[in-house]
Amino acid sequence: MLSESEMEVLKALWERAPQSARELHDVLAPRTQWAVSTTRTVLERMRSKELVRREEVHGLAVYSPVRGKVEVLGESFEHLFRNVLEVSGSLPVSALTGSALLNADELGQLERLLSRRKPKS
Repeated sequence: MLSESEMEVLKALWERAPQSARELHDVLAPRTQWAVSTTRTVLERMRSKELVRREEVHGLAVYSPVRGKVEVLGESFEHLFRNVLEVSGSLPVSALTGSALLNADELGQLERLLSRRKPKS
């Protein structure tokens, strides 16, 4: 399960990647109030968890997400509905209609992804 901090970083990287730690900080700071050092610490922790990858581009370290938005959000959605809310039937992907994070194509991908998975007993 991702922390709120990790999800904020991934959302910024899904919107535009790769980004340097400074670029990410500039995007995240207005809503997180993080210091630059906090942004770098979160990124390095995420790198050790293999959530982001770091590459050198023209001598500058930049970060990209390892996994795609639909895959990560699908796992989070499934965890919430299966493990927290204990829904055993089909998952109500339609509840996400109107999401600012997912467009219609991504909602369709998410629905297909979740329909292929069997509920855990």
